[in-house]
Amino acid sequence: MTIDSMTQAQVQEKANIPAEIEEPGIRKWWEYFTFNTDHKVIGIQYLVSTFIFYCIGGVMADLVRTELRTPEVDFVTPEVYNSLFTLHATIMIFLWIVPAGAGFTNYVLPLMIGAKDMAFPRLNALAFWIIPPAGLMLIASLVVGDAPDAGWTSYPPLSLVTGQVGEGIWIMSVLLLGTSSILGAINFIVTLLKMRAPGIGFHQLPLFCWAAFATSALVLLSTPVLAAGLILLAFDLFAGTTFFNPTGGGDPVVYQHMFWFYSHPAVYIMILPFFGVISEVIPVHSRKPIFGYKAIAYSSLAISFLGLIVWAHHMFTSGIPGWLRMFFMITTMIIAVPTGIKIFSWLGTLWGGKLHLERPALLFAIGFVGTFVIGGISGVMLAAVPFDIHVHDTYFVVAHLHYVLFGGSVLGIYAAFYHWFPKMTGRMLNEFWGQVHFAFTIIGLNMAFLPMHKLGMMGMNRRVAQYDPQFTFLNEICTYGAYILAVSTFPFIINVIWSWMYGAKAGNNPWSALTLEWMTASPPAFENFDKPPVLATGPYDYGLENAREGVPLSDAEPVLSAGTNSVLRANPDEPYPAIAAETDER
Repeated sequence: MTIDSMTQAQVQEKANIPAEIEEPGIRKWWEYFTFNTDHKVIGIQYLVSTFIFYCIGGVMADLVRTELRTPEVDFVTPEVYNSLFTLHATIMIFLWIVPAGAGFTNYVLPLMIGAKDMAFPRLNALAFWIIPPAGLMLIASLVVGDAPDAGWTSYPPLSLVTGQVGEGIWIMSVLLLGTSSILGAINFIVTLLKMRAPGIGFHQLPLFCWAAFATSALVLLSTPVLAAGLILLAFDLFAGTTFFNPTGGGDPVVYQHMFWFYSHPAVYIMILPFFGVISEVIPVHSRKPIFGYKAIAYSSLAISFLGLIVWAHHMFTSGIPGWLRMFFMITTMIIAVPTGIKIFSWLGTLWGGKLHLERPALLFAIGFVGTFVIGGISGVMLAAVPFDIHVHDTYFVVAHLHYVLFGGSVLGIYAAFYHWFPKMTGRMLNEFWGQVHFAFTIIGLNMAFLPMHKLGMMGMNRRVAQYDPQFTFLNEICTYGAYILAVSTFPFIINVIWSWMYGAKAGNNPWSALTLEWMTASPPAFENFDKPPVLATGPYDYGLENAREGVPLSDAEPVLSAGTNSVLRANPDEPYPAIAAETDER
């Protein structure tokens, strides 16, 4: 077969045959409970442990929603209610979405750039093993008798009148989790900058790598500020200082600035990795080149930069000057521009593509785009000072948050699971049960959170267990939606466990994808590649006019794809001839 008669996937795979280790890296189950330095083991450790914490946080959410099903306080006490929603929010952010993004980055980033491992394997393992004890500490604060109940923001002086032990455990847990994020971010940045295979420049990187780089930079710049604020808060609690206590001359608004300087960038820390996931899933499963590669790549960097100058839009009611309100209103609205660029590019990629709608990865990716747009629109509304003041501390804000972080990040996590599960395990997930999982998730998501917009506009305050009876009907809908969301996890859990043990063999490249993680065995060999892999085509060159999708590559019709974005191969000793010089017209 000649070069001109090959599909791009055939070109990519043939170029990497000598660079591939045929023996898959199958691990013993007990290795996942050890201090292992293999980035693939660490990635799975992240994903499994964070999913367990997600289930725990979900149980807390359902307990909160059960209390809110009726206007009276009739299920848990107000104090327990406050502690439950405080820990629910903390767990979902610091023990689920943020480390889940780190888990996928750990697993696929070295594979995507042709590296054998992360730059600092032991530091990588340490970053993970900080998480389980920190999570257990956080949950333990519920049983010490004075669990934190000032909200996940832990605003002083509210936090200064709650139980000090529970609050101290909360602070220590978040500090440890922040340390884990910082260690991971350092590793990701150094790995990306220093360990790419020869010939792989930044414009040949998969878009997930750009998203990982932008996320890591944001972590390094913002997380230390949160750590400083929490340390000062701990001094106020235990050492009698008054950094934030107004009774001693302190200023609680300073804490808000320090907290939100991290916690609004944290929204982008939670969503940027899954922007990258969607940029990987949509081209593969719609068989289309990505629309606007450079626009998507640089918009990730723009979001990372702008995310650092929007924090005070959470503080429009805190008494900050009017001119400062205007500045943060404008910057918050501007950040919608690079996000809109991504949405437009994803839709442009889907348009006219051969959509494999039977695949759960694509279903969750499309669901991500739709629900995240709702969250984005409500975010622009909240950026406007008059509207934000009107709905501040109401359920409109809760609805916005969940459409961004559940409709966005969590659907992105599921898309990533379905997309990379064959690479991680060598097995295929069952598509039917994946479709069932998607249907229940979308129905439950919209039932649980869409009515909250109306509740907020009607004036229902968040963070309270008791409310006016006029809000009862909508709260019942929200509660039943939360129950459906809880049920939706069961087909996913059963599917993952069953498929991991008995699922159909996946092969090395079940999606006929072009990025380098698919150019090695499934699961990948212990050191990924025995020599630097070859990038023979662009990562998204899917312009195959007559390819028979779903047919093994060896049986596919030979097709010449014109206009591919090929790059020079990195391995000059490989007998397969170079394809072309780089022609980046995107």
